[in-house]
Amino acid sequence: MKTIGILGGMSWESTTIYYRLINEGIKEHLGGLHSAKILLYSFDFAEIEALQAAGEWDKSGELLAKVSRNLQDAGAACLLIGTNTMHLVADQVQAALDIPLLHIADATGTALQADDIKKAGLLGTRFTMEQDFYRKRIADKFGIEVIIPPEQQRETVHQVIYNELVLGKIKDASRAAYLEVIDALSEQGAEAIILGCTEIPMLVTPQHTAISLYDTTAIHAAQAVQFAIAK
Repeated sequence: MKTIGILGGMSWESTTIYYRLINEGIKEHLGGLHSAKILLYSFDFAEIEALQAAGEWDKSGELLAKVSRNLQDAGAACLLIGTNTMHLVADQVQAALDIPLLHIADATGTALQADDIKKAGLLGTRFTMEQDFYRKRIADKFGIEVIIPPEQQRETVHQVIYNELVLGKIKDASRAAYLEVIDALSEQGAEAIILGCTEIPMLVTPQHTAISLYDTTAIHAAQAVQFAIAK
């Protein structure tokens, strides 16, 4: 079994989900007393969020790249960035490594393509929804059109993430607001919704809507499990 490196703490709420899902996946595949070999570095999210808000993406990339190299040197055979938004600096991180970075958008695109999805809606932080590092990657590599909500709804989605979900707060009113956004994307032709922030599945699950939801945390964790157990 290969060792998985994870950049976590962005937020720790979703990092705990990564840890659980990866270990459950290893147990499911290998049975017995098996659990995952994981090297985890957990950031202080307040420091990361301050860099995001200031638009200091190069500095963020340098920070993540430095820690990624440390995980590689410690024995990680692959790397996961345990958040969608920070994949904005994925190329910078991968350039610092000799091991593969398992990209969350690639894992998600593969899952969408396998289900023959041609058009998907995207929910995430403002950075993930508005910048092209995520949407364009899925469009270019998998031929899937990715649409996003209008500006006011994007702001609502973003604020719920930063003011509630990363703090572990789950509110019915926020779920209702998200479901309105999801319904609007469906009316625009989305065949599925990408939950493109690793905290969103804490708020919205398949029991809440008829449209197919693609939980990027679970998809990314499953990709890591497959890498770890591959011969």
